[in-house]
Amino acid sequence: MSKTIFILNGPNLNLLGKREPEIYGHETLADVESRCAAIAGPRGVAVSLRQSNHEGEIIDWIHEAREAAAGIVINPAAFTHTSVAILDALNAYDGPVIEVHISNVHKREAFRHHSFVSARAEGVIAGLGIEGYEAATRRILTLIGA
Repeated sequence: MSKTIFILNGPNLNLLGKREPEIYGHETLADVESRCAAIAGPRGVAVSLRQSNHEGEIIDWIHEAREAAAGIVINPAAFTHTSVAILDALNAYDGPVIEVHISNVHKREAFRHHSFVSARAEGVIAGLGIEGYEAATRRILTLIGA
């Protein structure tokens, strides 16, 4: 496979399936990865799912994507609302970006209604559970012509 989609996840998503399942469900990042790989693989595209609780590591992965990824699916989690640095890194990336949120952030606390990342993303998906990652993967595949 010559193309790769990076699926980047921010803080606390390592607890997906365990933390607040009434909001985030019972599925894990391993489930996300396998479901997205099942969509991308038949079209000759690999997925590389990564999660970090550290903003700088996410920025480093976005920098790596400049050479290694055809597209980025990103769930910045809490960094969505705070990180100009992640926005700046995404602005330095030339490929398509889709922002994903498992919950509907617009039904939650007011501070969750603003996203720095949305200013860079080709699309934003919120409230579809982990199916949002699948939709984002399909959209990236369309955008990269795979």
